[in-house]
Amino acid sequence: MTRRPNTVVAVLAFAGVTVALMQTIVIPLVPRLPALLGSTPADTAWAITATLLAAAVATPTTGRLGDMYGKRRMLMISLALLVAGSTLGALSTTLAPLVVARVLQGLASGVIPLGISIMRDELPAERLGSATALMSASLGVGGALGLPIATLLADSVDWHLLFWLAAGLGVVAAALVVALVPESSVRTGGRFDLVGAIGLSIVLVCLLLAVSKGSAWGWTSGLTLTLVGVAVVVLVAWGRWELRTGEPLVDLRTSGRRPVALTNLASAVFGFSMFAMSLVLPQLLLLPSATGHGLGQPMFVVGLVLAPSGLVMMAMAPVSARITRTSGPRTTLITGTLVVAAGYALNLLLLSEIWQLVLISSVVGAGIGLAYGAMPSLIMSAVPVSETAAANSLNTLMRSIGTSVSSAVAGVVLSRLTVPFGPTEVPSPAAFRVIIGIGAATALAAAAVACLIPRR
Repeated sequence: MTRRPNTVVAVLAFAGVTVALMQTIVIPLVPRLPALLGSTPADTAWAITATLLAAAVATPTTGRLGDMYGKRRMLMISLALLVAGSTLGALSTTLAPLVVARVLQGLASGVIPLGISIMRDELPAERLGSATALMSASLGVGGALGLPIATLLADSVDWHLLFWLAAGLGVVAAALVVALVPESSVRTGGRFDLVGAIGLSIVLVCLLLAVSKGSAWGWTSGLTLTLVGVAVVVLVAWGRWELRTGEPLVDLRTSGRRPVALTNLASAVFGFSMFAMSLVLPQLLLLPSATGHGLGQPMFVVGLVLAPSGLVMMAMAPVSARITRTSGPRTTLITGTLVVAAGYALNLLLLSEIWQLVLISSVVGAGIGLAYGAMPSLIMSAVPVSETAAANSLNTLMRSIGTSVSSAVAGVVLSRLTVPFGPTEVPSPAAFRVIIGIGAATALAAAAVACLIPRR
């Protein structure tokens, strides 16, 4: 057992924040990418979609490889992919290499579940709760803090500097991991389930493509329906393979245990709920004030409004650990989902001032911090030590699927409930309230699922 728990926690959390920053660095660039790269808006949208797909494929794969061959080793490979992708992005002047760069960055998304698994192997029991809560919250911290930083740099310097910054942070994180994080001795070895990895990758790519592009292609278009059909057929075949093979990518028997299955279901529903804030608040802030309900703020202000939520998530890590220690992770998860629901309930009333949106993002961030801290504890208490990384990775993936579906549903609502504004249409106040209401309802649904998780 390591004698430097504080150092290990700090290094792994820094690596998690670094990977999360990668998710937000292109957001301020999205409206400018067509002009910067000489392409169309539909094509440049792949700079976002490619990362989503790569992350979905990489997360369960790196988790299983970490259990088999070493979590620290896979963490280093993930950070190397982040540095390579960021460097390629910094050198890109056209769309194709930038999309490849974003794929490489997305392949680094397994860092957070790998970090949580290393903590389970290396930290003393009394430190594990707060450490995993902090590591789990690092995704939200990096995302919230990255937006104002990225916006400020994008407005004042060459956009390539954003990718150089990501590459530099990746190098620092990798060096710290090499110097200060020990390799876990908990390994399963064995043979990697390549067939299972390919099958799950096909399912995820088809499903997430249909969800993320369905609005543009048409929800009933042949392409969208074909992708969904392929995902369903391959999922059934993949499930049969995983149950029959001796060394599966995902142990479905373990994943089917009631505590694990219900935690993953609650995570997916909660992922759907929490993403509503990331969709509603920026839109309200960016809409022109002449619409009557928009606040007409620049992207930099959007980042400043969302930034406190990341800090609150970090601050809630010890609170989450304390509730878990005294009442159990199930209670912590339920508390977090109820706090998020309360934040959305407030949001239905407080929509017209910047300070109100800061308050809402902070309340919702507190709930996310509590819930995120509980999920790894629930998973790790129900799976063998040899399957920690794979199980945490699957839980992270379930959250990502929830946020992707949330984005698609919100996109439909915002495009259907509109009001005229000059020659165009903009989302109506009712559209925002519907999304907020859906966010509150799904947070309560996540709480109901969490109530079904066994206490022990």
